[in-house]
Parts: sequence; structure tokens; C-alpha cells
Amino acid sequence: MSEGYDQDRSPLYYLVAAAPLLLRPGSWLPDSLLPWLAASPYIFFGLMLGASLWYVARRLYGNAGGYITLALYCFSPAMIANSAGTQSLGEMGAVWGAFGTIFTAIAVAHTLYAPREVILWNWRRILLLGLSLALATGNQFSLGVLALIILPLMFWVAPVRPRAVLAIWSTAIAVAAVLICAAYCFEPALFWQGLRHARWVNFEWPAFGVAISYRNAARTILAGSPALMLALPVGLITYFVWKRSRYFGNTAPLVMALLMLVLAMAAPSFPGQGFGLAALAFLFVFVSGMFADLLETKYSALVAAGLVGLFGVAAIWNVLELWRA
Repeated sequence: MSEGYDQDRSPLYYLVAAAPLLLRPGSWLPDSLLPWLAASPYIFFGLMLGASLWYVARRLYGNAGGYITLALYCFSPAMIANSAGTQSLGEMGAVWGAFGTIFTAIAVAHTLYAPREVILWNWRRILLLGLSLALATGNQFSLGVLALIILPLMFWVAPVRPRAVLAIWSTAIAVAAVLICAAYCFEPALFWQGLRHARWVNFEWPAFGVAISYRNAARTILAGSPALMLALPVGLITYFVWKRSRYFGNTAPLVMALLMLVLAMAAPSFPGQGFGLAALAFLFVFVSGMFADLLETKYSALVAAGLVGLFGVAAIWNVLELWRA
């Protein structure tokens, strides 16, 4: 029984959606522009997710990787629709939070190889990790599973300092809890009841025995980004055939994308929607890494020509679909 509590989202989601109303738009904004103002939080999250994808891919794979990721993102119908707020349930805040949680955890774990004080030196990254986790979990309770996922991920990155990993992880969890509690107006009883009624894990494991679950997963990728129809198979073949490409920077986003797809298949109802979009974001990074590596081979001219053709067709296809709509 929900007893009046939202089982899937915290009040943070509704506070963000209602934020533009604080400006009292009806008193100074024409009615024709009100839908744009209502969609402004999702547009903001969409812009920030695109910037985050570009920044992470550029740090991992150089300028080529950053631009490939950005092109895949900008020509993704799923990302365009969610950023424009055309979906009844906006997921961009949850997806940006999920992406930020994973890569901020990786970044903060990498800093542990430097001989510095754990909490004091990393306080900015810890706050960012807590904010990302709060944004993901606050918008979709089932994404709270990320709190468990990042712990082994951080141990994988920095196995040399397990105590420091635990200290950072615990502090980030505490920061996220405080931020989500703020959405409940710092009312401990209300906060506890909200968490108690939350649908944290509502997975339907028999879904893995049904063929339609796998077709839906494939449809999520292809409908969400038609460019991946060609780019992803090339990336996967390259990854498994070319040993040089199997390093952490390529493996981590692939593992996270597969994990998000598995979780989406296990939650075919509403809580799985954020998982599917998050999987797309990680696949964009993985594919860009593979093509950035291929651009460094003797076949760089052929790879570059293929990318130009791929993104050219994707751009034309998006324009035609928008015109038809």
C-alpha cells in the first residue's frame, strides 16, 4: 500500500518540475511561451547531460571521442524528446544523475593514488558525487541501486586504499540522504515514510525468460538512437577482436551500459525507463571510444568518412521526422 506516497519518485522530481512556476509566468509571459518555460528544467538537464558526455569522452579519448559522443547524443530521438519535455514523465534529471554518479565515482577513486588526505582533498568531488546520487535517486527511486554499484566500481579503480574508498562512499551517501531529505522539507518522519513506501527494487526476473524482453531492449537502443544500429555492432566487433581496445576507459562504459539494459529488462514497467535512457548514454561513450581508437589506425580516412556519412544520414533523418511530426 502506498498510503498516498509516490512509490517511484521523491518530492524532488515534482519540485524541479514546478520550479518555473515560482517566476509567476502568467503575469508577464505570453501563453504561447508557457510550454517552453514548463519544459525548461528538462532542457537544462538535457544540456548538462550533453556537456557531461562531451567532457567525459574528451577526457577519456581526446577531442575526437568528445565530438563523436556529442554527435550521437544530439542526433538521438530519445534524448531530444526527453530534453524537450514532450514525455509525460521526464527522465533527464535521473539520467544525468546516473551518468554523473558513475563517472564521478570513477574520478574520485582515481585521485586516491595521490598521497593526500581523503576527505579534505576530495570534498568537492564527494559533494558532486552525493549531488549526482541524490538527483538520480530523487527522480527515480529504483536508481538508488547505483549506491551499491559504485562501491565495487570504486574498489576496482582504487584497490590499494579500501578504507579511503569506504570513507568517500559513506560520506557521499550521507550527502545524498541530506539532499533528498531537503526535498521532504527536512521532516524526518515524512522522509522516513517516503523511503519506507519507495519501490526500490521491483524487478520481475521471469522477464528474462520471455523473448519480448530482449526485443524491447533492442528497440530501446535502435529507436533511441538509430545511428547506433550501425555504430554499435562495429564497436562491439572491434572491442572483442582488437585486444588493444580492451582497456578500462572502454570497458567501464560498456559494462555499465549492459548493466543498465539488464536492469531495464528486469523492470519492464515504469521504473525501467530511466535505466534504458542511462544505457544509451553509456553506449554513446563506449562507441565514441571505439571509433576514437579506430581513427588512430591506418584506416583513419575510411573511419572518418564512415562517421561523416553516418551522422549526415542521422541529421537528415531527424529533420524529416520533426517535419512529419
